[in-house]
Amino acid sequence: MGDDATLDLFDSAPEAEAEADPESGRAEERVDDRSDEPEVWTVSQVNRAVRNLLEGRLPSLWVSGEVANWKRAGSGHRYFTLKDENAQIRSVMWRSDASRLPIDPDDGMEVRAYGSLTLYEARGEYQFVVRRIEAAGADGLWRIAFEKLRARLDAEGLLAPERKRPIPRFPRTVGIVTSTGGAALRDMLSVIGRRAPWTLVLVMGARVQGEGAALEIAHAMRTLGRSGRVDLMIVGRGGGSIEDLWAFNEEPVARAIAQCPVPVISAVGHETDVTIADLVADLRAPTPSAAGEAAVVDGAAVADYLRGVPARLAAGLRGSVEIRRRRVDDGIPRLRRAMDRLVAPRRERALQLRDRMAQAVAVGIERRRRRAEVDDRLARAMAVVLERRRQRLASLAGRLQALSPLSTLERGYAVPLTRDGAVLRSIDAFTPGRTFVLRVADGRVDCEAGAVHPDDLDLGPVGSMDDSE
Repeated sequence: MGDDATLDLFDSAPEAEAEADPESGRAEERVDDRSDEPEVWTVSQVNRAVRNLLEGRLPSLWVSGEVANWKRAGSGHRYFTLKDENAQIRSVMWRSDASRLPIDPDDGMEVRAYGSLTLYEARGEYQFVVRRIEAAGADGLWRIAFEKLRARLDAEGLLAPERKRPIPRFPRTVGIVTSTGGAALRDMLSVIGRRAPWTLVLVMGARVQGEGAALEIAHAMRTLGRSGRVDLMIVGRGGGSIEDLWAFNEEPVARAIAQCPVPVISAVGHETDVTIADLVADLRAPTPSAAGEAAVVDGAAVADYLRGVPARLAAGLRGSVEIRRRRVDDGIPRLRRAMDRLVAPRRERALQLRDRMAQAVAVGIERRRRRAEVDDRLARAMAVVLERRRQRLASLAGRLQALSPLSTLERGYAVPLTRDGAVLRSIDAFTPGRTFVLRVADGRVDCEAGAVHPDDLDLGPVGSMDDSE
């Protein structure tokens, strides 16, 4: 091969050179006994030589173009084509590099890819092995992925200010989710221990960068949240590149923060770094140390505050009492006027009702007096009527008494009766030996008829009878 830029694949002499075996990779000595015949290469040898030349002569480079036919294989590798208006090149991104992508680029997206050229020997096709892809502009793909997730979470209301929970002023236990080997944890523990040494801290370790870090962070947060032992949670890490911080821009972490049962402080990177975790969290701290300060109050400040509480409380009570006294003094006249406004119409109505009631009572009494007079006159009239009717009844009774058979009997007369009470009026009703009852004034006498005599015989006074008979 010459020193110029032209690649000559066959510039080396074929005689007696060491060649790598395509299968075993071991160098073997080749001796051409037939120096008068041309050297014959196999297809595999040619493709391998081309591959070695491409990989050895061309350095890694950036290639710009449009993405086409992007495919994600089951193995995790990505296969696609980079093209411009005149040409295209087959490209591949192995799983280890593709796992660092925040999002797969869409077909038609303008990107720039960094990698190296090689030859796929089995097909004799050269391809671009990509190790990094960026969209147009700095951090293009990362920004696109960030904005897509941010828009989706915002549509669900997870970024709304009204869902932010207040940070407890005096948490008994603070949970921290971060790398146990990072400086961020040491900073937070130092700040919390200095400001509030009485606060208990529970640490749940998790990887904070790399593939699978987001799932570990989300799992650690759920574990601490379900434990019920923490009143506040801090999640974060120290500074780094956007790739290093990307775990805190992934959806699992965002949803774990939103679903956490206690308030969450996000402390990711430095003050200029803004992540999805910061937007979803109840409070964003610019650094891990600032998160420790936001989580607990300063013990010295609390002590100073407590020392001044009695004086402030007394002053506050005096002020409160004075304000209430003034309100009472100002309120009494208003209350009196209000009472007068309320009582006056009711008093007037009460007087009216009293007068109406007095009139009604007087009318009722007069009616009852008149009724009593009527009742008295009626009673006197009834007495007169009763007396007249009593006298008349007495007269009728006397007349009835005079006409009564009993009165005749009392004058010495007697009445003959049959056994069933019929009056025997004629001598024809008497036969000798017949029994009958003789009714006298004070009783009855059983009798038996003897001889019957007509009225032409003088037998003495009517109704008399000889005792012997």
